Amino acid sequence: MLTAATIDSALRTALDEDAPWGDITGEVFIPATASAKADLRAREDGVLAGIEVFARAFTLVDPSVTVDPVAADGAAFTAGQVLATVAGPARAVLQAERIALNFCQRMSGIATQTRAFVDAAAGRARIVDTRKTTPGLRAFEKHAVVCGGGHNHRFGLSDAAMAKDNHLAVLTGEGLSVAEAIRSARARLPHTTMIEVEVDRLDQVPAVLDGGADIVMLDNFTPAQLREGVELVGGRAVVEASGNVTLETIPEISATGVDVISSGALTHSVRSIDLGLDLSLEA
Repeated sequence: MLTAATIDSALRTALDEDAPWGDITGEVFIPATASAKADLRAREDGVLAGIEVFARAFTLVDPSVTVDPVAADGAAFTAGQVLATVAGPARAVLQAERIALNFCQRMSGIATQTRAFVDAAAGRARIVDTRKTTPGLRAFEKHAVVCGGGHNHRFGLSDAAMAKDNHLAVLTGEGLSVAEAIRSARARLPHTTMIEVEVDRLDQVPAVLDGGADIVMLDNFTPAQLREGVELVGGRAVVEASGNVTLETIPEISATGVDVISSGALTHSVRSIDLGLDLSLEA
C-alpha cells in the first residue's frame, strides 16, 4: 500500500512546497562544505511509524545523506531514545529536517493512538481505521495504523461495496427493498468482493441479513444495543461497531461481542508525537 512511488510523490510535493526555490537560510548561513550529524530523538513515549519516509526525505534532497534507523516501524520507544542517525551535507540535512519530522511525527502519533486502542480492546475485537484521512496522505496514515497493531478498513471506494445511511435513503426513495438491493448487488459483483451495510436501528438488521450481507455495521449504537445486535446477527455476518468510539469507550464496546470496532479518531484528530532532530555541525 505504501509504495516507494507513493512516498516519493508525497515527499516531492512537500519539499517543493517548503523550498520551491531552495533554502535561503541554509544558502546564506551554512558553508557549502559543512557536514552535519544528527540524531532523531524521541521527546516522549510512543510507537514508531514512518521511519522509511523520514529517511527518504533526506536522500531526495541529497542522495549523499545517509540515514541509519535504530528502531523499526511498530517499535515502542521511550522519551530520550534515539530512533535514527543522520549524516551528510549540512545544507541538505537542514533543508529536509522539517518535512522528515512532519511525516514521522504524524505517523507515529497515529501508531501510538492505535496501539492504545488495541490495548484497550484486549484482543476481544479488531481495531480498524476509516476513510477519514488527510487527503493525499491516506496510504501513510493507514500504514501507521498497521504499525500500531490495528487493521485497515477498505482503502477506498474501489475496494468493497459498502452501503451507508445515504445509500439506503436513496433506495428507500426509489421504492426498493434493502434485501433485494443487496442480492442484486451480489449478482453484479465478483465473488471475492465483500458487501457491508450500515444500519442505525436494530429493526434494519433482519433485511440486511436476508439480503446476504457479509458485514453489518452497527452505527452509533449503545453498548446494550450492540449486544442485542450481535445476538440478532447470530454469527451470520461479521459485526462491526462504529460511531462515538473513543479510548474510554473501547473496553465496553469490545465486551459486547462485536467482531470489529472502526474509529475515525485513529487518523482524523490524532496528535503528532514530539520527535526532534538533535544536530551538530562539522566544518
